[in-house]
Amino acid sequence: MDKPTIQQIATRIFSLREDMGFSPADMASAIGIDEAKYLDAEAGNYDFSFTFLYRTAEKLGVDMIDLLTGEGPHLTGYSVMRKGEGLEIKRDEGFKYLHLAPEFKNKLAEPFLVTAPYRESEQNAPIKMQSHAGQEFNYIISGRMRFAYENHTEDLGPGDTVLYDSYRDHGMIAIGGGPCTFLAVVLKDPKDVEGV
Repeated sequence: MDKPTIQQIATRIFSLREDMGFSPADMASAIGIDEAKYLDAEAGNYDFSFTFLYRTAEKLGVDMIDLLTGEGPHLTGYSVMRKGEGLEIKRDEGFKYLHLAPEFKNKLAEPFLVTAPYRESEQNAPIKMQSHAGQEFNYIISGRMRFAYENHTEDLGPGDTVLYDSYRDHGMIAIGGGPCTFLAVVLKDPKDVEGV
C-alpha cells in the first residue's frame, strides 16, 4: 500500500475536525497535548505518532485508516496481508509500523508489525512513556526490547510476550545492540467499535 504523506493526513484531520465542529482546543485535550502543538501537527509540520493518530481517530469517531488513506476500511469476514506488505503508519522517532489489516472494517484489534531502532543514547535514559485506550499485546519476533510499564521494566527477547492495559503509561526501546521487531496488537473496547 502507498505510504500516506504527512500533509495528506494533516489535511484529512483538519477537514474532519471542522466538519465535526471540534475546536483545536477540544482535539488537543482529547489527545493530551497543548493546543499550539496540536495546531502545529494539524498544519503538517511534523509526523504523527501512533498515539496521536489513535486518539484523534477516537475523538473524531472514525477508523485510524480513514485518517491515513481518506477511505474507510471496507472488507468484512476476513482480510489477508502478504509478507512485507502493510500500510505504513509511523515514521518519526525511528519506529516503523506496518498496519496488517487496514482494509478490514469494524476491527476489534489493530495489528501492527513494528520495528524499533536501537539507539545507544536511549540505553541509560528514562524510556519515553505514552498511553492510549484499550489493551495491547506484544510478541517479540527478533531482537530484544526493554518494556517499561509505570514503575516496572522487563527485558524481552524472541518468543516473549506481554499483554497490558495501554491506557496506563508504557514505553519500549530496542536493547542489545540491534533493532527489535515485534507484533503489536492494540485491542479496542467492543463498545467503541461500530457494528459490533
